[in-house]
Amino acid sequence: MAATKDPRPCSIADALTVVGEKYSLLVLREVCLGNGRFDQLVRNTGAPRDILSARLRRLVEAGILTKRLYSERPQRFEYRPTQAGLELEPVLMTLKEWGDRHLRKGADLPMVVEHTCGHELVPVVTCRACGEPVRHEDLTAHPQSPGWTLTGPTAA
Repeated sequence: MAATKDPRPCSIADALTVVGEKYSLLVLREVCLGNGRFDQLVRNTGAPRDILSARLRRLVEAGILTKRLYSERPQRFEYRPTQAGLELEPVLMTLKEWGDRHLRKGADLPMVVEHTCGHELVPVVTCRACGEPVRHEDLTAHPQSPGWTLTGPTAA
């Protein structure tokens, strides 16, 4: 088998190049909660101002957030999620649920999200075709990238 320097082509890795940096998902959490002003983001994420500026710039460049002027003197901006940003909100809710279940383990939850039905949101990933919940044992991966199998790169 030939050694390769390049890792497996992967949409998860691609997404992490945009939202995998520290504070990126926390910024998105805050913006989805309606806290899109810089000072709110500094306070609520704990991010250093220079790091936060870099994350915001990257999220805007990636089309996840938009930047809107809300004050001309002094010039101040607020950030709002784009459609792509809103499509990441279920990822945030799933991460929150995982953290509540596996890290908090019944301790007081820092936040509860209510669905429009009036109940606490407990997200479940389901198959779009059949509606069944996704379970590890029901999944079969089929690599589509040339030169790759489930176990790694193919021989040259």
